[in-house]
Amino acid sequence: MNVSRIAIAGGVAASTVLLLAGPAAAHVSVQPQGEAAKGGYATINFKVPNERDDASTTKLEVNFPTDHPLASVSPQAIPGWKIEVTRSKLAKPLEVHGKKINEAVSKVTWTTDGSGIEPGYFQQFPLSVGQLPEDADQLVFKALQTYSNKEVVRWIEEPVEGGEEPASPAPVLKLTAATADAHGAAADDKGSGTDHAEKTEASSETVASSSSSDSTARVLGVVGIVIGVAGVAFGVLAGRRRSA
Repeated sequence: MNVSRIAIAGGVAASTVLLLAGPAAAHVSVQPQGEAAKGGYATINFKVPNERDDASTTKLEVNFPTDHPLASVSPQAIPGWKIEVTRSKLAKPLEVHGKKINEAVSKVTWTTDGSGIEPGYFQQFPLSVGQLPEDADQLVFKALQTYSNKEVVRWIEEPVEGGEEPASPAPVLKLTAATADAHGAAADDKGSGTDHAEKTEASSETVASSSSSDSTARVLGVVGIVIGVAGVAFGVLAGRRRSA
């Protein structure tokens, strides 16, 4: 009886660890480095995990919101990826720092010229964006993820407040309250090379931290499986000895 309980507990432990490791392979999401304050500028990262075992991610298309267009969008160069920024004419011009803007970025496309995002890996795609709207609490970016087998996953379903998360949710950037130095942040982003280097180093640390978390989840998953198998095997052997 006790042996059977041990075997069952081992199996449950393995399943629990796998459930904890599961979120490491999530949907396409977007997060700011620091905060994305209303009325200011921010550096944001689109995190793209590969959710297929037999194909690599070769292309990412991110469509920008038309209800709150962004006049300034600057991608960071990523080795192994070509970047195309598409601009579209605005029906209603924007006024940024006293100047009228007739065009805004409508889409950014990353296409690999190498192996892309292979199974078991993820990639971050950084952008410097602004000026963020002052009359919105969030921005919704609809994204298309293309795999090497020509499969296209459409992350375009807008979440509903208070409702369940959609099957293929669109990346949502949460905006924080406006700060006094929001405009100063824009100047820093376009400032000296030293500032840029510090921001790049911070970005690398963020990526390394995320990578470490994902690796830890995978290791825990493997350990859980081993524990579960060992528990079941122990129960079976004990049962045979009893019968003998």
